[in-house]
Amino acid sequence: MLSRLFCAAVISAMTLTAAAAAPEDWSLHGQATLVWLYQPAFHSPYQGANSLDPVGVGKETFDATLFLGTRVWDGGEIYADPEIDQGFGLSNTLGVAGYVSGEAYKVGKAAPYFRLQRLFFRQSFDLGGETQSVGSDANQVPGTRGADNLVFTAGKFSVVDVFDSNALAHDPKSDFLNWSLIDTGAFDYAADAWGYSYGGAAEWTQSWWTLRAGLFDLSRVPNTTKLVRGFGQYEIAGEFEVRHSLFGRPGVVRLLGFVNRGRMADYDEAVALGAATHSIPDPALVRRPAFRGGGALNIEQEIGDDLSLFARLGLDDGSKEAFEFTEINRTEALGVAWKGSAWGRPDDSVGIAAVDNGVSDAARRFLAAGGLGILIGDGRLPHAGDEDIFEAYYRAKASDWLAVSLDYQWIRDPGYNADRGPVSVLGLRLHAAE
Repeated sequence: MLSRLFCAAVISAMTLTAAAAAPEDWSLHGQATLVWLYQPAFHSPYQGANSLDPVGVGKETFDATLFLGTRVWDGGEIYADPEIDQGFGLSNTLGVAGYVSGEAYKVGKAAPYFRLQRLFFRQSFDLGGETQSVGSDANQVPGTRGADNLVFTAGKFSVVDVFDSNALAHDPKSDFLNWSLIDTGAFDYAADAWGYSYGGAAEWTQSWWTLRAGLFDLSRVPNTTKLVRGFGQYEIAGEFEVRHSLFGRPGVVRLLGFVNRGRMADYDEAVALGAATHSIPDPALVRRPAFRGGGALNIEQEIGDDLSLFARLGLDDGSKEAFEFTEINRTEALGVAWKGSAWGRPDDSVGIAAVDNGVSDAARRFLAAGGLGILIGDGRLPHAGDEDIFEAYYRAKASDWLAVSLDYQWIRDPGYNADRGPVSVLGLRLHAAE
């Protein structure tokens, strides 16, 4: 742990020096995050290949990222984000549909390894409106832009860099950790095992609204490290954002829709084949080209000078297997976030949220027959229930570059299995950034 803290301090010092010397056409920032989670033992009469291990255990993940950007011409910018990752999620990132750490990828390694997570081009066109100042930040070159604008992004980046954003619940380095709180659980967004894809997006902003659309590559096989190229399997996403004022307080409402096209399994076909052959249902045996879609409503609303709330509702096609994210076909999340001004710590924050995740009847039949999903599967499911999750965190600003967070999660019916759990997860997060 001390070596990783040292790495975080070095990265921050380096980026402070570089940023101070950088010209206006450059942006250089860095971050390092260490998350340690401890899961006490919990009740579990049985477990399967994709179960959360009931034995008490602690795991850590670490990543360090540089955010490099340059302006190549008026409105045109190129960004690259090299990253070093290391560590494992609890139970190798399996066992809970609303998984407990957005800092844990589906690929865990004991030794640090290098990835170029993002490499993309962004072109912005001013369409008028009030001139706004844009400060230097991660993946943002300083400058000015019109309030009305058109932005195109193309290359390798994350779908949720553009879609399903929420200022209160979207960043596992700073706010909530649970997957189904930082993103809409039913949004099966295109991604490799680290959460990134190749594709393009367009964003049109006018006055009080923004319209977004994007096209992205899916994985070659669901939940794997390799993406297809050339949109042989793809996702189309669209989102309409409305900014408003409610009782004099700002708020945002986003309506998202998506459709995936790829080789995917129908749950009932997998179960039928398993029954006919007296075997466990295997999605790989019944995959064929198909469409799978869904949608989400995403709300954030200020309700006081230091208090805001957020909510997410999501629903997707539960007749077919989850392709990239997790086995959640229906989700409802609600939470609040406070700034610490009331107790003399204006840079601190507190978040409390609850989420209810559910799966379709077809998915329950598949899991009950012993099927394994991309994230869950206890080998049986005699008593199914909704997966209910509560999370609370306190984030304290320790210095200009370091924040320390304490986190607690409680999960009822992990993997939708009422025979197992409930589960508690305690977390410590150290995040250095500049």
